[in-house]
Amino acid sequence: MEKSWVNSAWQPDGDEPADQGAGSDLHLDLAGGGGVRARLMGALREAIRSGRLVPGTRLPPYRTLALDLGIARNTVAEAYAELVEEGWLTARQGSGTRVARRATPMEPDPAAPGLARRTRRRVLYDLMPSSPDAAAFPRSAWATSARRALAAAPSDAFGVGDPRGRVELRRALAEYLARARGVRAEADRIVICAGFAHALRLLCRLLDGPVAVESYGLDFHRSIVTDAGSATIPLTVDAHGARVEELHGTRARAVLLTPAHQYPTGGPLHPERRGAVVDWARASGALVLEDDYDGEFRYDRDPVGAVQGLDPDRVVYLGSASKSLSPALRLGWMVLPGSLVDRVVEAKGPREVWSGVVDQLTLADFLSCGAYDRHLRRMRKIYRRRRDQLTATLARRAPHIRVNGIAAGLHAVLQLPAGTEAAALRAATRLGLALDGLSAYRHPGSAMAPRDGLVIGYGTPPEHLFTAAVDALCLALPDPPQADEAR
Repeated sequence: MEKSWVNSAWQPDGDEPADQGAGSDLHLDLAGGGGVRARLMGALREAIRSGRLVPGTRLPPYRTLALDLGIARNTVAEAYAELVEEGWLTARQGSGTRVARRATPMEPDPAAPGLARRTRRRVLYDLMPSSPDAAAFPRSAWATSARRALAAAPSDAFGVGDPRGRVELRRALAEYLARARGVRAEADRIVICAGFAHALRLLCRLLDGPVAVESYGLDFHRSIVTDAGSATIPLTVDAHGARVEELHGTRARAVLLTPAHQYPTGGPLHPERRGAVVDWARASGALVLEDDYDGEFRYDRDPVGAVQGLDPDRVVYLGSASKSLSPALRLGWMVLPGSLVDRVVEAKGPREVWSGVVDQLTLADFLSCGAYDRHLRRMRKIYRRRRDQLTATLARRAPHIRVNGIAAGLHAVLQLPAGTEAAALRAATRLGLALDGLSAYRHPGSAMAPRDGLVIGYGTPPEHLFTAAVDALCLALPDPPQADEAR
């Protein structure tokens, strides 16, 4: 029989006496069958049901309770998280874990297995990749540009617009992309769209054959291609990006690549492969669709220029404000071969799906006055600091986990031991973490062996929650293979 007396200076909140529970002993009886976590949860439920733990009582930190009970802290953290889901406990950043203020906590129906998995779980820490820190949006600078742009806008800006987008924005983008990304751009070759997905849909309407894609990438993008009636051909991805030599012998009419920072595995496309894919496009009359989703965010080396600079007539450059500013702006752009501009404009169709003119004019001013460059410099420092904190914490607390793709972007890939990804995702969910598993990005037709891993977005959490998010992440990771910790 396992029993433990826990001495903890709990501090109830609300209108309860400040000294209630202070210095109290908590007796937990972990006797019975089943795993340690199940027994711990049962003991806590019994203590709450019997009234020994009153509503509002603050429980010991999971590290403290784990030490007192002689069990793994992951076990305590998971038990707490599960009881939060069931309604027995509440958890709030800065307030700890407390007994819920409800008379009758709800337990899952044992006759409905899987109910908890189907129920939307509360997200405490958002580590989903591909999003910037929403709290860091440059509101004041954006508002200044909006006022200036509106004051200077000609009257025709508020009539029926040019389907290519406002000329002010196209000119500003041509200057910026040439200077910062090495894109050979002219305003007349730029078409404004409502983000990358909108651009890809428009382009797919013009393609008349299969599209090659990276074996690891967003299934959402693959579905856009297939919904347009084109098959997808997976290309192997290794440490040097997509193996573009596999394009030879295929019937692909285009290849979709993330050459500056392969998504999600990380790393730029090798220089030899950059040249090779352009040579393939020239020889086959195909297109290279270049998704430059986070090319501005590089930390350990000089930025990698756009492939489009090698051949503007065979490469379509695709960018957006989603990572650099906010996905809520719904602003993207295509730098097109001259032969495609009219066809893409025709494919845009009704003007109701165009991007708003006010946001276009504002972004044009934001680029022209230098505010965009200043914002990027500020965010690079913030994201690099977060990346360094993530890698340093993992090196200290989970040295057996290898971290990839950290030279650029807003995310990292954590390599996991084979067969551990699903368990890590379940543990993350119980801890209130939102993140992705690497397997979700694998093309179902790829010949590559599946990899276990987690895709961690370090750009999304607000600054004040980042440390707690990384701490929770460490608890969700699998133990080293040689660990023999009691559970």
